[in-house]
Amino acid sequence: MSEYTLLNTLYVQTEGSYLHLDNDTIRIEVERQTRLRVPLHHLSGIVLTGDILVSPALLGRCAESGIGVVFLDRSGRFRARVEGPVSGNVLLRQAQFAAASVPEQRLALARPIVAGKIRNARHVVQRGARDAKSADDAAALTATATHLESALRVAATAPDLDTLRGVEGEAARRYFETFTTLLRPGCRSDFGLNGRNRRPPRDRINAMLSFVYTLLTHECRSAAEAAGLDAQLGFLHAVRPGRPALALDLVEEFRAILADRLVLTLVNRGQIKVDDFRITDGGAVLMSDEARRTISVAWQERKRELLSHPLLETDVPIGVLPQIQARLFARTLRGDADSYLPFLAR
Repeated sequence: MSEYTLLNTLYVQTEGSYLHLDNDTIRIEVERQTRLRVPLHHLSGIVLTGDILVSPALLGRCAESGIGVVFLDRSGRFRARVEGPVSGNVLLRQAQFAAASVPEQRLALARPIVAGKIRNARHVVQRGARDAKSADDAAALTATATHLESALRVAATAPDLDTLRGVEGEAARRYFETFTTLLRPGCRSDFGLNGRNRRPPRDRINAMLSFVYTLLTHECRSAAEAAGLDAQLGFLHAVRPGRPALALDLVEEFRAILADRLVLTLVNRGQIKVDDFRITDGGAVLMSDEARRTISVAWQERKRELLSHPLLETDVPIGVLPQIQARLFARTLRGDADSYLPFLAR
């Protein structure tokens, strides 16, 4: 089944589906046959993968009701997002624009974003080193953790954004160099990763990472907008038309601990298999509908899990972490906090 609802989000992946508005219900048709009905009041978001049609009436109703509609291509790459009018505190957005226009303030906000990303990547690598079954694997992962620790020190004193981005890029490169070592030995020949690549992904792990990063970006964009921020205006990521730069900033601290660990778990447990992918004549690697569904289900289950937030000192569902961090970012912009504190895994 390629249509399903998880945690108030409707996912549709069947090619040729047509979503209609039927009173207060979404009706999904495939080849003129009704496949599913979902009451609108149950939903907070809709994610459509592949060539799927949506009626103008339904799009309009979703915009009025605050239900975001996200369009992904077959490989999970973001295409577009349809939403209603922007809401939130105009004074907060003024503070956001003012901070982004001052190089020193922009750098001060970008540094903790990079620090959070590197520290959480280091956490994943250190955990892999502890669980490694061979001395060689443990040594390789420990060396990467040491490099990431050095990168943290350099990032803390980066004099400008270009230098900081360079440190972040080199840390990411080193992290992905040993990413395959985090897989079980029996999975490495089929799911090995030789550096990060995308548009299109050239191996199975990159195809999975791109899809989960897209889901995570959707969460962070929604969190930024819910906090009253402008998701288009970031501090680490350069501003470009149509690019949710602030959402991408928020994504960074969650990449390793949420997205990467999910992908590693699915492969190591055998929940995703080689047959779940196909390779095009051009060398692009595409996931099957079933693989996307497996990942989507695992993603939603992961969001239900509880963990301790070090700043709030309480257990919270993983799914609300982007919301919490977006609000902490807003507090920093308003001057209610001295600096932004990223979420750090323990």
